This record gives sequence, C-alpha cells and structure tokens, in this order.
Amino acid sequence: MRMSRRGLVIQARTRWLLVGLALLFSLVLLMYLLECAPQTDGNGSLPGIVGENMGKEYYQALLQEQEEHYQNRATSLKRQIAQLKQELQEMSNKLKSLQEKKSPKVNGMNYQGTKEQVSNDLLEFLHSQIDKAEVSVGAKVPSEYGVIPFESFTSMKVFQLEMGLTRHPEEKPVRKDKRDELLEVIEAGLEVINNPDEEDGQDEDDGVGEKQLYSENDFVEGYYRTEKDKGTQYELFYKKMDGMEYRHVTLFRPFGPLMKVKSETVDISSSIINIIVPLAGRTEAFAQFMQNFRDVCIHQDKHVHLTVVYFGQDGLSEVKGILESVARETNFHNYTLVSLSEEFNRGRGLDVGARAWEKGEVLMFFCDVDVYFTAEFLNSCRLNAEPGKKVFYPVVFSLYNPAVVYVSQDLPPPVEQQLVHKKDSGFWRDFGFGMTCQYRTDFLTVGGFDLEVKGWGVEDVHLYRKYLHSDLMVIRTPVPGLFHLWHEKHCGDELTPEQYRMCIQSKAMNEASHSHLGMLVFREEIEAHLRKQAYRTHSEAVG
Repeated sequence: MRMSRRGLVIQARTRWLLVGLALLFSLVLLMYLLECAPQTDGNGSLPGIVGENMGKEYYQALLQEQEEHYQNRATSLKRQIAQLKQELQEMSNKLKSLQEKKSPKVNGMNYQGTKEQVSNDLLEFLHSQIDKAEVSVGAKVPSEYGVIPFESFTSMKVFQLEMGLTRHPEEKPVRKDKRDELLEVIEAGLEVINNPDEEDGQDEDDGVGEKQLYSENDFVEGYYRTEKDKGTQYELFYKKMDGMEYRHVTLFRPFGPLMKVKSETVDISSSIINIIVPLAGRTEAFAQFMQNFRDVCIHQDKHVHLTVVYFGQDGLSEVKGILESVARETNFHNYTLVSLSEEFNRGRGLDVGARAWEKGEVLMFFCDVDVYFTAEFLNSCRLNAEPGKKVFYPVVFSLYNPAVVYVSQDLPPPVEQQLVHKKDSGFWRDFGFGMTCQYRTDFLTVGGFDLEVKGWGVEDVHLYRKYLHSDLMVIRTPVPGLFHLWHEKHCGDELTPEQYRMCIQSKAMNEASHSHLGMLVFREEIEAHLRKQAYRTHSEAVG
C-alpha cells in the first residue's frame, strides 16, 4: 500500500534522528576511552630515573586521585547516556502516536492511510464547501454591494462586469487558463448529461429510440462566479437546435475538482412572460419599442403577454392606436392597457401591472420603453427565475449617445447596428436594478414596491434589497441580449437629494465613454491645434 507524502517525511526525519543519536553515542564512548587511557606528561618524571627518589605514598596518592577522576567521569557519561536513551524513547513514542493518528484502528485492526478514509474526508470537506456557498439556496445579504454577480459566457465569448484597463465588456478569453477552464466546464456538463447518475432521475433509454446525446454545439450559455473562500459556481444550459427543451447543469469547483450539484431538464415551451411597461408620454419611443416587440415576441417567441400601464391622458390615444395597429397586422391580442389618471410613478405602474394579471402564477419581466431585448434574453429570463427559489436581475448593456459615438458619420446607423458590446459604444449598467424577471407570487410575498417613493430610481433598489434580505437566490449577471437605448434624461427639481444624485450620475455615465468625453472636454484645444497645424503646413507650402 502506497504511503502518503506526510508519512514518508516523518519516516525520513526519524531515520536521520536515529543516525544522529548513534553518532553522538559513538562520540561519547570515544571520549570515555580517551579519558580512561594512561596519560603521559612530557614533563613528568619517569620511574626509576628522576622520580625514583619519591616515596611510595606519593604514587599511591596519585593513583587514588586518578581513580576518583575516572569514576566521576564515568558517572557523568552514564548519566548523559541515560538522558539520551530517555529522549530517544520519547521520540519513538511521539512517532508511534503520529502513526496511530494517521492510521486509526477499526475493529481493533490498524490500517495505514487507506484511500477510502482519505477519499471520505476529502469528499466531506468538499461537500461542506458547497453547503456554505450560495448554490442551492439564497443567502441573506446586508446590501446591494454584498452581492457576488455572475459573469456570462458562450462557447466563444465572455461577458464581464469588471473591465479595468485591459478587459472589455465582451471579449474572447485570451489567457489559455481561462479558455481551458471554460472548455473543461462545458465538457464536464456534457459528461453529466450524456452519462447521468441514478440520482438525476433520467432514463438512459426511453424505449422510443436511441439515447439523445449532446455535444459542444448544443451549449447555449453559461454563468459563473467565484466566492473567494469557497469556490466557483457554474450554471450551464444546453439545447438541441430543433427543440425548446433545455438541459440545465449546475457545477461547483470548491478550489478542487468539479462537483456536480444537480442535473435537470427545464421545459420552457409553455412558460408565458408578462412584460410590464410603465409609460407616460414618450409615444415615439413606444412605437420603436413595439417594433422590437413585434419582431421578437410576436414573430419569434410567441409566448408573451404585454401589459402597458399608462399615466395621464396626454398621448394615451396614440398608444392605443399603436397597440391596435399591431393587433390588426399580426393578429396579436395578448395585451392589456391600463390607464391611470395620476402622476407618473414607475413603482406604482409596475405594481398595478403585476396585480392586473388575473390568471394565477406568471413570470413577469419589468421593462422600460427604452429597452431593446432579444428572443434569447426571454429564454434566459425563463431559465433563471423560479418561483419560491430565485429571481433574475440581469445587468443591462447601456448604449451611449449615438451623436457622440458616431460623430464622424453624417448620421448614426440604425438601432440594430448600434447593438454591439464595445467600450466606446456602451457599458454594463451595474448600478441599475430596474430590469428584472420574477414570479408574481414572489413579488407579492416580499411586499412589492415601496409606493411612497416618488420619482426616479430608488424604488428599484428598495425592491432589490427586499430580495437580498429574503431566502430567495438573486441571479445577477450581464446578458448579451438586453440593451438600454440612449435617450435624453431630465433630472427634475422635485427629486430628493439622493434621487437627484443618482439621476445626474446616470446621465453622466450614459453620455459617452471616458475617451469620447475627453474629446468633448478638450474640443477647443484640439481645434486650436488643428488650426495651427494647417497654418504651418500652408506657410511651408507658400514659402
């Protein structure tokens, strides 16, 4: 049986200790022999020559003195040898104790470093790491800043929040270790799906045909996040091209091998999303929103209900006309228009829209009129919200002012061509919590929005904090299919100081990237430089 590395180290140290003690014992014996040997003093008298005049008493006294000296020395050496033997015995006892701890007795028999014991201890520790991490249940978090967000990825790209100087909102994994890590995770998920355990509750052969195998091409998207003291969690989704049935695999790497947490089939074919949009005015933006809604929800997804909560009377007829026009052209009638004769309040509008649904449980997507989403995002919404277990708070990619981004062009390109994840085109809106997917019962259970909040922004954060303080899991991750289109912001005087600060912060961040803002700030200096350069070139040409 192979001995562990720790056992080899202890054995080697003991061997060297024994060798050292043997050498020390030999040295002590050598000293003893040297001490007992007759001494010859070069200056001493030789018997019969110089010392023959000395009497017999002198030699007897000299012999007595030497004998006492040797006896004292022998006693001292015996005492030292006894101490060395005692230390050696103590060391042997310690070594034996360590070996017994390393190889515990089972039924009165010793076994040394069995693989079963080591494996059981390791698995127990790794499973304790999973239990400590926020994998199966949510953890109560004191504030929005305590949440560990996910980063999303496909087989080709990673969508990340932390950018810094070298990272981009969307990029291919450049470092080999990151590429290898994600490929390993995707392959591990395939292994779980294609070779299920009995605990997964999946029949390898359904009796109808051959077992359906998944490949890397069936990987749709994944999310991962790392809790620094526990490990890395991976949420993986696979789907065949011609089906609406997703396979969801959760893996966890507790700073060691990947461990399967669960493997399940998620059927979203009958999951309806109630998209709730609060609105006041903004009829042109609503017309643009409905164009995207027509393309994505009516023509592609086909499992969506739209609820529009409109504040006031100004523009209400135009909104009705847009909805009726879309209904006539597409034969789509799964929409509800709620009219409120009161001042705009986003939280109030979403609350009314949620309560207007009268068909039981439903998945809701709280949306704004300036948001552009894809069919893939709607599926992500379905996959990451679960009643009584988790809510989905995607991070929106917010587009900058196209007049600044595309200042070198005569006109900005169409909206569809602006939907790119680049530093100069937009940013991950990680301070925004307005776009969310959650089930109606969860929304009502936590108490919904704080309807006392008036104006902009804060009501979203309050609802988000309610979920953080609950037992539900909050899935927070950037998603590639959700964009916030740029529009002019107005921060009104009626806002509280906190709301006004948040509004100004949002307005500044939405305008342009750092480099483009720098170009705007130093525009006059740049233009003066260009004029000087042109004048210098003209002077040299004339001269």
